[in-house]
Parts: sequence; C-alpha cells; structure tokens
Amino acid sequence: MPSRRLLLMNTRKHIALIAHDNRKHDLLDWVRCNRGTLLNHDLFATGTTGSILATELGLDISRFASGPLGGDQQVGAAIVEGRIDFVVFFSDPLEPHPHDVDVKALLRIAVVYNIPVACNRATADFLVSSPLMKEEYRRLTMGIEDQLVRWVQPVPAERPRSEPLPTELLMREPRAIS
Repeated sequence: MPSRRLLLMNTRKHIALIAHDNRKHDLLDWVRCNRGTLLNHDLFATGTTGSILATELGLDISRFASGPLGGDQQVGAAIVEGRIDFVVFFSDPLEPHPHDVDVKALLRIAVVYNIPVACNRATADFLVSSPLMKEEYRRLTMGIEDQLVRWVQPVPAERPRSEPLPTELLMREPRAIS
C-alpha cells in the first residue's frame, strides 16, 4: 500500500495567483471582486502578475520569478515544501507558451499533492466561496510511492534490432530522471 500523507491547510490559506499575459486583466478583475475574502489569506504570485495585483489593488503579495523565468517551477517547489495550499491559474490555452513544460510540471505537482487548482473564473469562484475556505482542511496526497512505481520500472533487456518492442512498452509513460 502506498504511503499517503495528510497535510493540513490552516484557516488562513496560502494561495498562488498566476495568469498568462492575455489573462492578467481577467485575474486582476477576479481578485478585485474577491479582495475581501483574499485579504484573510496569504497571497503569492508569479512576477509580473504579482506586480500588477500589488500595484493596482494595494495587496501584500509574496512574489516568485516571472513564469517564463522559473516562477511556475518555484510555485511547484513551494507546493512540494507545503507552502502553497491552492492555485488560481488563469491560463491562455489558445496561445503557445515557451515554458509550457513548466506549466505542465506545475499542474502535475498540484495533482500529486492534491492541491485545488482553478484554471478559470467559475472554478475560482467556487473555491473561494466554499465553506472550506474558513476551516482547517486535511488533504490526502497521492504518496510518493505511487509515482516511484511508475517512474522506476525495470528497463527491458536489450532486444535484437529485428525484434520490435512490445506495445505495452511503447505505450508506457516516460520515466522521470532525478
């Protein structure tokens, strides 16, 4: 049985706010509408987004680097360290992003650590209006063993070039390199 952990979210949540360029205005508007609720929590944001929110709304926001400069990775690391309780990430799915792999890694970490993630305004509204925003909440993580089982699968013995690889090996997810 994989080792799962219960992690405590206090009544004062640690919320990461992220927005792609074409969605910064939407996030600013959402934060403005929910300012009263958000003032009761600790806010974090990636670089430019944090600057805009702090300047426009006078909020105290701890800032990571800009997303393309490693900010998404810093948010992911903060999740792993237990410093972020949930993420509001207004992404722009219609534009290509050079740091798309960082975004995917962030979302993957959020799933592993069972972090609520809102990728649009409706979901963000549901999250902040939940009664759980004012309560302690214990979230169950997947447990690192779940990931290790998938990442550290035995490598098949060398096969002659004329013999094709079995389909199950071709369909398997790539292993993470640590």
